[in-house]
Amino acid sequence: MLAVLAIVLILAFDADVTALIQLYVVGVFVSFTVSQLGMLRHWTRLLKDERRTAERRRMVRSRAINATGLTMTGTVLVIVLLSKFVQGAYIAIIAMAILFVLMKSIRRHYERVAEETALVDGEDRTLPSRVRAVVLVSKLHKPTLRALAFAKASRPSTLEALTVDVDPDETERLVRVWDEAGIGIPLKVVASPYREVTNPIVEYVKGIRTESPRDVVTVYIPEYVVGHWWEQILHNQSALRLKGRLLFTPGVMVTSVPYLLRSSSKAEERIARETANENARRRTLSG
Repeated sequence: MLAVLAIVLILAFDADVTALIQLYVVGVFVSFTVSQLGMLRHWTRLLKDERRTAERRRMVRSRAINATGLTMTGTVLVIVLLSKFVQGAYIAIIAMAILFVLMKSIRRHYERVAEETALVDGEDRTLPSRVRAVVLVSKLHKPTLRALAFAKASRPSTLEALTVDVDPDETERLVRVWDEAGIGIPLKVVASPYREVTNPIVEYVKGIRTESPRDVVTVYIPEYVVGHWWEQILHNQSALRLKGRLLFTPGVMVTSVPYLLRSSSKAEERIARETANENARRRTLSG
């Protein structure tokens, strides 16, 4: 991003150093002035609570030094702004204002999130009545069996498998294979007149919540772990859409159950190489 912005400035100012230097001068003296002002406020705040004479003298001396620096850099800044504003200095001021507003907005967001998620005395912390587990099934294969095993291990109050009937022949074949395999878990078939997967599942889960509002529904979704970016495009797209919808449903938890394909070893090797290179770089820098 910095490189792109630098290229934009070079093109906009035709690589004219005399014009570009105005941005640098304004940025430098704004930084100097604001930092001196910050130190001035810092010493003033500490002096309110400090009672030791020696420490107070040191703080007063430091504050005087920063006040002198603030006066000098502030004076230069005013002169620069008055003389160079229309020559390009206004760009730096606009950029600083935008960054300031952006950072303040981010800080307010984090403060709102902290306030919203803070513990409140006396708040109801009643446990859910039951945990109802739903395992999504597209076909009976290893990822499905892994998701079922994971759901069983969590010991939910109820456990059922769920599939969407987008193709009657495929659904009939799945039901038959399911019964022959002796899974021991009921397979619920949800109709989908428009051959759509996400909405029928979301509506079914919402129906469970409506029927028992104090229950928690955990939806287990088998997912492939792949090693190439293009494989990610070919797999897990329905799971991503479904998770995006279910995460906005109160009382519903989504659990992804990974199944590692052979290609995932490539990603693991790549991560291991990157980690080794990063560790080597750190050792070089520390040495």
